[in-house]
Amino acid sequence: MIIEACVNSAISANEAQKGGADRVELCENLHDGGTTPSTGSIAFARKNLQIGLFVMIRPRGGDFLYSADEFQIMKEDIKVAKNLGADGVVFGVLLPDGTIDKERMKILIDFARPMGITCHRAFDMTANPYQAMEDLISLGINRILTSGQQPTAPQGSGLIRELIAQAKDRIIIMPGSGVKEHNIAALLRATGAKEVHIHLEKQEPSRMIFKQPTVYMGKPEQTEFEYTLTDWERINKLRSAIYDLGLEE
Repeated sequence: MIIEACVNSAISANEAQKGGADRVELCENLHDGGTTPSTGSIAFARKNLQIGLFVMIRPRGGDFLYSADEFQIMKEDIKVAKNLGADGVVFGVLLPDGTIDKERMKILIDFARPMGITCHRAFDMTANPYQAMEDLISLGINRILTSGQQPTAPQGSGLIRELIAQAKDRIIIMPGSGVKEHNIAALLRATGAKEVHIHLEKQEPSRMIFKQPTVYMGKPEQTEFEYTLTDWERINKLRSAIYDLGLEE
């Protein structure tokens, strides 16, 4: 059973490793669903991680229909991740009709190899998930991250189970979104998944002594005096829950 932790920084990646994750998906801007992390973050994570490091390749939030300029940025970011020693990259490109953009995906795959490749939850925005999976298999993608086209993977467990059955080990189907300590056991029983994608966090208080109350760097409802950090203890609890299922062999 492989646990992949979605992390918002290289510091959080260290925490995920401490908690027992097998691999991290390194991102920034998780409030937008994750975008490409900085060169410095990738380099720092690679230096400090003994577990797998996959890098999000996504130039912006929003949909997965990219302009020519955005597509060029994605190619350059893949080169950076490869040169810095990432084990894999995570991306997805769609056409306006909700199908996989096989032509552009093939170009990105060629840039990425020999790194591993995950198609992220762009898959959940496709019009026909069964055909989308077959298209990704034909391209040689290693895995699909999916919530089963529902807000959370537990809600989408029926489709996830069907996709795993249809895949017949030709591609890894990795449930993700809303996977927590209290529902991991039921999700794995319902789907038969062999990998799982988690995001377990906590709010870390600022160490500032002086706190300016009237200035905001982002939205007014977001305090400047705490930040999000991966919670290694929650990952450790989730790992224990999987162990109790006897899936660690």
